[in-house]
Amino acid sequence: MNKVLQEIVDLLNVETIEENLFRGQNHDTEHVFGGQVLAQALASAYRTVNPEHELHSLHAYFLRAGDWTRPILYEVDRIRDGRSFTTRRVAAVQNGKAIFTLSCSWQRREEGLSHSQPMPDVPPPESLRGDLEAYEALAKEQPDIARFSFRFKAIESRAVEKILMMDRNDKEHPPVKHTWLKTRDPLPDNPEVHLALLAYMSDLDFMSTSMLPHGRNASRDSIRGASLDHAIWFHRPFRADEWLLFAKESPNASGARGFVRGHFFNRTGELVATAAQECLIRPVGKNRDRLAAIAAEKS
Repeated sequence: MNKVLQEIVDLLNVETIEENLFRGQNHDTEHVFGGQVLAQALASAYRTVNPEHELHSLHAYFLRAGDWTRPILYEVDRIRDGRSFTTRRVAAVQNGKAIFTLSCSWQRREEGLSHSQPMPDVPPPESLRGDLEAYEALAKEQPDIARFSFRFKAIESRAVEKILMMDRNDKEHPPVKHTWLKTRDPLPDNPEVHLALLAYMSDLDFMSTSMLPHGRNASRDSIRGASLDHAIWFHRPFRADEWLLFAKESPNASGARGFVRGHFFNRTGELVATAAQECLIRPVGKNRDRLAAIAAEKS
């Protein structure tokens, strides 16, 4: 396993402090990645659930910005332990305040009706350029990109539309993106690791989909962005070290918020998980004044 992937796996392996209390560390990147907090909270809940029950949904809210210089404590509340369903609530705490909350539900495996929507017809990952190479080229002009693009040394990402987040251009695109994802090296068979890695990957390049139709109005210098909430529904078994297509779309942006949803498909076309997120995309500075003027002209 390569060094960066091992660091992420170790980061998501939360430390048990005592019963129902866990501690997670942060990347040294002057930023707490929302996908990391989501995955660590999920890993904390996993440690308290009967192994016969499998995760089927999670719903989370990002409440405050995290402090990357301090560890995060995860307090697990065992809401319900039922015969068929188990429910957990997790609070992520720093400096005595909750920065994040997670509710998740687990179910004993059952057989029943089954169907899923078809996978989009897109090129296979083998035919696409890796995002890491694209970001390394872009970093020559924008060195600060390295503070988040290092993750692609651990996670193989290949964008079908070849649109990079944080790329400074004025082009407008439909609010749709398709990205192939998997870890660069094999993972252990532990289900906790695969669940945590998919949760981590589900927040990669998600919010940016809501800004694609807005060109220069959505450049990273003119928008304050942050994840507000995040949800994932798990439909079928999967492995995070095998190719998954993350098909993303943003059906709405309004009120300085963007809404994005995405579907994960495996290589055989099965829908394995669905994610959704609302995010803050607040115009700042001159961009805010320009958009206000445009709105005034239209009213």
